[in-house]
Amino acid sequence: MSTFHLSRRSVLAGTAAAAAVVSLPMAQGRAQAAAPAGTAYRWRNVVQGGTGFITGVLFHPSVRGLAYLRTDIGGAYRWDDRTDRWIPLTDHLGWDDWNLLGVEAMAVDPAHPNRVYLALGTYAQSWAGNGAVLRSEDRGSSWKRTDLTVKLGANEDGRGCGERLLVDPRDSDTLWLGTRHDGLLKSTDRGATFKAVSFPATPSATGQGVTLLVAAGRSVYAGWGDSDGTAGQPSLYRTSDGTTWEPVPGQPTGTAAKVPIRAAYDKHTRELYVTYANVPGPNGQSDGSVHKLRTTNGKWTEVTPVKPGGATSDGGTDSFGYGGCAVDARRPGTVVVSTNNRWSLIDTLFRTTDGGRTWTSLKDRAVLDVTETPYLNWGGDKPKFGWWIQAVGLDPYDSRHVVYGTGATLYGTRDLKHWAPQIRGVEEASIRQLVSPPTGQAHLLSGSGDIGVMYHERLTASPSRGMASNPVFGTATGLSLAAAKPSYVVRAGWGDHGNGAFSNDGGKTWTPFKAQPDVAKSAPGPIATNADGSVLLWSFGTANPGYRSADNGASWSEVASFPKGAAPVPDPVDPARFYAFDTTTGTLFASTDSGKTFTARATGLASGDSEFQLTAAPGRTGDLWLSLKGNGLYRSTDGGATFAEVSSCHASHTLGFGKAARGASYPAIYMVGSTETITAVYRSDDEAKTWRRINDEKHQWGWIGAAITGDPRVYGRVYIATNGRGVQYGEPV
Repeated sequence: MSTFHLSRRSVLAGTAAAAAVVSLPMAQGRAQAAAPAGTAYRWRNVVQGGTGFITGVLFHPSVRGLAYLRTDIGGAYRWDDRTDRWIPLTDHLGWDDWNLLGVEAMAVDPAHPNRVYLALGTYAQSWAGNGAVLRSEDRGSSWKRTDLTVKLGANEDGRGCGERLLVDPRDSDTLWLGTRHDGLLKSTDRGATFKAVSFPATPSATGQGVTLLVAAGRSVYAGWGDSDGTAGQPSLYRTSDGTTWEPVPGQPTGTAAKVPIRAAYDKHTRELYVTYANVPGPNGQSDGSVHKLRTTNGKWTEVTPVKPGGATSDGGTDSFGYGGCAVDARRPGTVVVSTNNRWSLIDTLFRTTDGGRTWTSLKDRAVLDVTETPYLNWGGDKPKFGWWIQAVGLDPYDSRHVVYGTGATLYGTRDLKHWAPQIRGVEEASIRQLVSPPTGQAHLLSGSGDIGVMYHERLTASPSRGMASNPVFGTATGLSLAAAKPSYVVRAGWGDHGNGAFSNDGGKTWTPFKAQPDVAKSAPGPIATNADGSVLLWSFGTANPGYRSADNGASWSEVASFPKGAAPVPDPVDPARFYAFDTTTGTLFASTDSGKTFTARATGLASGDSEFQLTAAPGRTGDLWLSLKGNGLYRSTDGGATFAEVSSCHASHTLGFGKAARGASYPAIYMVGSTETITAVYRSDDEAKTWRRINDEKHQWGWIGAAITGDPRVYGRVYIATNGRGVQYGEPV
């Protein structure tokens, strides 16, 4: 589910920029490094309820009620059994460490219940930073960090495999870490340092490498994802002495056993269960199998519940792989495995109580209750059992407590029949747009990757209407409210039955546009409505012109003078005015005829990067703020004819407005940026003359440059879009 890809930030101002900017008198000022007394903030998630790919779940084998969860882009969590909630463990990671919000693997120490380890690194690409290992002696309340010299890939193919991190069963000081491109690493000082060890397999360009590490008695087994599936290319290795690794004799071969996905050890029967697929997944799997190895005599037995490849009722092929694998610590021979990428017949969990001789599909009698997270109905009338199921956990203290992760949530059961999301506290959405209406029931509308637009009538509960429907969007690309008519809202995104819609009740219900430009199907982009809701402007990427509608989306006309790829920004007071910033030329364009034509105004501003933001101050005509990322913040009070640099700001990534402070005549300004060297969240109550930092070292959430807005009805409340931790909102305490 989580597919948002960060671009590299390289905004550069040309030498002509300084000459083109007209200076206006602005007060000098710098932000205070931290919020002074009386301005501390309390931070919480706006509740959506999961909304992202759960790639791993790990029950502690020695402590009742203790478990950990990992995600592909949204950090790790610890289960708090007293409150029935997941506690986020990695929100302290800041702007420069955005690549560490993806969790490749996690490990616990059975002999030391308070120890937990995380292997972090979202992307293994050349532009991403190296990975890191976090180690904790207090269950993740505090961490020590080891920076690695290799890259990890928590949001790459194979992210549902694992775990790739393991405490050695013979020595708690020894930690194993499997990598994608750099073989196997070993630490003998509990993760403080790592060194490469000799491993009898050579990484290839697939980027899989070691897919799993699991202890079986006093031995350690490692899955290898770069095998071609033939007998001469083993995919499973083991060490019995912690030094020498060798292929496991007799292991299965062939396409269905090409990539080991997950493994679990039954200590009662001394059997190792391994799930396999033809590719690492989560996408693309079409074949797979399940095998078990009796470690006492080396005998392999295939125990695949249902072999992929059968015919479906619609004449298709039942193709899928196998993913999750968990054994019952209390009952010998009891195992749960999951299918993965089974789109035709829908993925399921299979459970056996006799070592794999017979299996029962838990989906067949499952009753799903998504009352607490209605978006899981996906715009329809019932939820799916799941997809992208590669994380499966079985409570070692309760044989009927099973959980499994999907691309959107974590389902749990206590009776093997009734299932509900066990997701409180987990928020993993990649947020793209935020709108806080000045009136109406909802204080917030959000636009996300994968789950479209949501109407938040409460901040503390998942929206009762779920995803905005009619039509349903997978990913929202635009969201805009008419400033003088806030009941009117428009949205755009990737949908199977249309790419744009409008609402006349503040976003509660929606009506699809009667028509849309042909390009909307392949490149829906930002959309905006003017102040009174009479005109719409829609952008469709750098290869296409903008389009305009004056009849609520019933017809559209091309606007040739609109800068291609720009985001349209309406004037909040004058319905005839729109603005757009062309980043390719560093030029501000404006329209005074309701978006029919655009003309260039200020020129010579920073160019060459798509990461900028143009914002119009509420309640004022022509008051524009231009965030140019590393090139600072600029302001225009004449509708974009001239811009002046805001000297109190070193870098601005995203900026928004909220209710003014008591006695102030200008709205509160909220910014993700820096006034000197620290990228953080700031508030200004005096028109950007001075800034106060309002977040702290425990609340940073990695990359938060997409959107920020204050609440126009509640002074001090601010909403922040994160890339993997949903919507964060803060209020003064």
